Amino acid sequence: MKRDIDYNMYEALSKKYGMSIAQAKASTQNMVQMAKESGLEYNIDTLVLTNTFDAHRLTMFAKKYGLMAEMTERLLRAYFTESRHIGDHGTLAELAAEVGLDGSAAAKMLASDEMAEEVRADESTGQQYGITGVPFFLINKKYAITGAQSTDVIVQSLKKVITESEITVLNNDDGMICDDDGCEIPKK
Repeated sequence: MKRDIDYNMYEALSKKYGMSIAQAKASTQNMVQMAKESGLEYNIDTLVLTNTFDAHRLTMFAKKYGLMAEMTERLLRAYFTESRHIGDHGTLAELAAEVGLDGSAAAKMLASDEMAEEVRADESTGQQYGITGVPFFLINKKYAITGAQSTDVIVQSLKKVITESEITVLNNDDGMICDDDGCEIPKK
């Protein structure tokens, strides 16, 4: 996808899935409703489509400073709620500064190819697992939950995974984020 897109989400869905604009609007309503039920506001009508590669690079950059969770959350709010252009380097540098990163350092990183290799490695991993859309939750590199699912579906799926696996469940009420590289403990 290009950085600057001259069509909206409904047109993109219509083209991708061969549906009418009305069908595309209807198909997003479930996602918008689930977001609302979780306390999130999604403004699909004004969402700015863009290539998010640089936003992913910025998230990896933030990870180096222990701010990956904050950067990810800020990007998602900027994209889905505020309809900000998260492919634009100026916007990304502003968002980086808002979460406590050095905006100038973020702008310098965005002007380079820094963090591209890390993002490409994530993309490669996603391709190996057959991930073609979001959301996609991969658990223990074995179980997957795909698509916008209700909280009940996700909870039931996780319970099933726990019963079928030798998993030690740790209390994660502190918001800790873990991946293959270890855990990132949020700053309080």
